[in-house]
Amino acid sequence: MELFLKKFTTKHNTAPFSKINLSDYKEAFEKTIELARTEIDSIVKNTETPTFSNTIEALDYSGEQLDRLSNIFFNLNSAETCDEMQKIAQEVSPLITAFSNDIALNEDLFKRVKAVYDHKDTLTLTTEQATLLDKKFKGFSRNGALLNEEDKLKLREIDTELAKIKLTFGENVLAETNNYQLHITNEEDLKGLPDGAKEMAASLAKSKNLEGWVFTLDFPSYLPFVTYVENRGLRKEIAIAAGKKSFQDNEFDNKENVKRIVELRHKRANLLGYESHSHFVLEERMAQNPEKVQSFLNDLLEKAKPAAQKEFAQLTTFAKELDGIDQLEKWDGAYYSEKLKQKLFSLDDELLKPYFQLENVLNGAFTIAEKLFGITFKEVFDIDKYHEDVQTFEVLDFEGQLVAVFYSDFFPRKGKRNGAWMTSYKPQYIKDGVNERPHVSIVCNFTPPTETKPSLLTFNEVTTLFHEFGHALHGMLANTTYPSLSGTSVYWDFVELPSQVMENWCYEPEALALFAKHYETGEIIPQQYVEKIKESASFLEGMATLRQLSFGILDITYHGKSQTIDDVKAFEKQAMEGTSLYPDVAENCMSTSFSHIFQGGYSSGYYSYKWAEVLDADAFAYFQEKGIFNTEVATKFKENVLSKGGTELPMELYKKFRGQEPKVEALLKRAGLI
Repeated sequence: MELFLKKFTTKHNTAPFSKINLSDYKEAFEKTIELARTEIDSIVKNTETPTFSNTIEALDYSGEQLDRLSNIFFNLNSAETCDEMQKIAQEVSPLITAFSNDIALNEDLFKRVKAVYDHKDTLTLTTEQATLLDKKFKGFSRNGALLNEEDKLKLREIDTELAKIKLTFGENVLAETNNYQLHITNEEDLKGLPDGAKEMAASLAKSKNLEGWVFTLDFPSYLPFVTYVENRGLRKEIAIAAGKKSFQDNEFDNKENVKRIVELRHKRANLLGYESHSHFVLEERMAQNPEKVQSFLNDLLEKAKPAAQKEFAQLTTFAKELDGIDQLEKWDGAYYSEKLKQKLFSLDDELLKPYFQLENVLNGAFTIAEKLFGITFKEVFDIDKYHEDVQTFEVLDFEGQLVAVFYSDFFPRKGKRNGAWMTSYKPQYIKDGVNERPHVSIVCNFTPPTETKPSLLTFNEVTTLFHEFGHALHGMLANTTYPSLSGTSVYWDFVELPSQVMENWCYEPEALALFAKHYETGEIIPQQYVEKIKESASFLEGMATLRQLSFGILDITYHGKSQTIDDVKAFEKQAMEGTSLYPDVAENCMSTSFSHIFQGGYSSGYYSYKWAEVLDADAFAYFQEKGIFNTEVATKFKENVLSKGGTELPMELYKKFRGQEPKVEALLKRAGLI
């Protein structure tokens, strides 16, 4: 427990995972909260006149031990959890929420912040300092500092309940994912499934002491099944299982949790003087308000829907010709899309996978970062890790100075949530003349190596790796003074720009030549495959766009105005009506496992994926104009976007990089929608 009360004595001050005991966490949280509280008290009790330095800066640097502990604990709760850890999370989350509320509702502290804020016009502040002051003031006003005592108490109650329900929501989804398995003993049922996926399923069965093959709702297991297995009945079975997670009237049901989260968020927004949760959230986004988001989504919907309907008709005709299917269902989508893609482009994941060995793809991402941003990655073996699958790297500049510590964690396992994400164990900031460098991690769930093959990625997994690596670069290349403005601490509709722009290199022959090499022969990926990858990039893009828009519309419908939801399924169906192509499946409901908006931080922010696509298409068009490894453009991107974090308004940073505001046409053109 003492471990967390001071700087770690490890290399680069990295997290000492192997020395942490689960039993230490609860007391460590209590002690580090106490430490942070003492730091806050010393700011409040300072008898000197409030200044930027003794109040705003002091506040931003406070709670360092608590932040490090929280980062370690909650990152592990996503990547390497267990029942005991989840129980601890339920115990410590209310403590952290209560402490955050104590700060947000501390009148004496707010008075000091307000005193500095009220005199901001007389202060000589840098752009970053002015941003920090504005952020700290809003942090209080947006968290109830201007409320009366009775309303402050209500806010505390809402925040405590919300923290617990969101955790429960996520635990329920994880439990439902872990509780399902499709056990197959007849090999004939797996007709069409690639050997690699079959081998993985056999190895999973073996680990459970079962004969045959086992498939789960983990993406690397689920996706190949619904994409390749010819047996339509089995595809239906696993697809329905995936679609009814936490929608089964059992102990892991999330219907009431969805209603309650939405209700509490609206209550909270109203209490703070906002029309809705979306109005509250979007005040701190590039998009500014729900009306602008609705208009953005509807505009894209109008442009994408005709293309999507045309593609759906094409897919329907193809399925009828191939197998006599009259009505395409949701469990047919991936299967017939893959078949049609193979027919049109003679291209399938199995053909490409041998060229995308995980180690080569990761090294390719490293090489591209080196060419663009002048950093190198060196694997090291003397940094502690929380699981044997994790790799650790020192990121160095050309002078050999440390830029960051980088962790990668690529394979699914029990206790690790689905999906892919970037996170940070320690932020970058400058204090007492020392530039503290960040510790950044990317976590994915890729197809693991088998007894006969290394980990070979689907092309979709390749773009996922580059996506998360883009987020990681945003964290690693951060160069700001204050921790709360560093790295990915930016407006949410700006945070996806670095990640999505990096995906573009996956389609460029010049970049692919660096890492797309056959794992057995070393042969570089053939040019005709590269051309087909580029051609197929906009394959069924209308349908894909509609799907993304449907999630954004559902999110903004839940949160854009105060309302009572009687039936979650009916509400969802109505919200997504304008974007649906497939018939509805009565047993399925997306909302009850929509973790992005009900557990993660994407509520009223799901539109930002599409918003950032506009930014990234426009940004990459600039690279294409000048050359995809053009150091002048890369340096502008590094200096105005990657290193600046949230120190300025995102649109200002973007214009400094690009010289103009982004144009939606770049996205529509890339997607083949115009």
